[in-house]
Amino acid sequence: MPRKRPITYADAGVNIDEADRATAKIKGYARLTFDANVLTGIGAFGAAYDIKGTGFKHPVLVSSADGVGTKLMVAFAMDKHDTVGQDLVNHCVNDIAVQGARPLYFLDYFATGKLNAGVAAQVVKGLSKACRQNGCSLIGGETAEMPGMYAEGEYDLAGFIVGAAEKRRLINPSHIRAGDILLGFPSTGLHTNGYSLARKLFLEVAGYGPNQKVKELRTTAGRELLKVHRSYLKPLQALMAQRLLHGAAHITGGGITDNTPRMLPTGLAARVHTGAWPNLRVFDHLCEIGGLSDKEAYRTFNMGLGMIVAIPKRRKNQALRLLASLKEPVYEIGEVVKGKRRVVYE
Repeated sequence: MPRKRPITYADAGVNIDEADRATAKIKGYARLTFDANVLTGIGAFGAAYDIKGTGFKHPVLVSSADGVGTKLMVAFAMDKHDTVGQDLVNHCVNDIAVQGARPLYFLDYFATGKLNAGVAAQVVKGLSKACRQNGCSLIGGETAEMPGMYAEGEYDLAGFIVGAAEKRRLINPSHIRAGDILLGFPSTGLHTNGYSLARKLFLEVAGYGPNQKVKELRTTAGRELLKVHRSYLKPLQALMAQRLLHGAAHITGGGITDNTPRMLPTGLAARVHTGAWPNLRVFDHLCEIGGLSDKEAYRTFNMGLGMIVAIPKRRKNQALRLLASLKEPVYEIGEVVKGKRRVVYE
């Protein structure tokens, strides 16, 4: 009886050599983010971080997990993978920053059907860049090759962030009062929400190709959709340091309508003046293509505001001066009023 050739892991679709090449590339980008509190290197079974060295007196750990979502499909179409990691880190940073936390460390999850070391390295390059910009260490993660789970050339990307805040400085809805002023920080574009609708409108309804120039946007459809989700850590931390921040809402999935109430206590509403900030062309164009109602648009997209904060009315000028000194554009978009916990548009 002829001897059968042994079946290997590679025969099943998993290339360990490619995984080793990916790990070698990833390690360099991760080390660029390390600070003195990182106690383990990339490749350990668990990542260790010394919180005692962060300077907090009574630290409360604040964590969040998220993914990039269907924005990844634009990256696939464009074969551009160095921005989605930035999207992921900045999104997670904003989620904990609204509670008063500053990021300490980040871990990622990259999964694909067939591993391409070059693509994985580009994704981690983006993660590393955003971690460095936010003062956050990329200390671990998982790169998984799972044949049959994903279409050729596709992957999924998710992340987990841990930050800390002094317990007495945590931001929560109890700080907000009727009469507080609402300030809005501009977004760079869609950030990482509403992409299922945006892709349908741009790529199916309007029929734009990813590399097609859209005159209304003065750029290509793909470049517009891949604009990086920005971080608001710097202005939020500055407002906190001056005791000027009563609350903050990261405008992600659910748009302004569903996210703003998340920072409010029961019995208070957010009155938002929709003409108080400049429109971004991309939202006007999406609404035009799809004939979207205001209700649909404001509950799907950020509509040009990536972060909304509540500040005390009597200290509004101080807050505006502080933000101007940081060269942070901001708009006065409304106020907190008594009422059902929701957004009232005017």
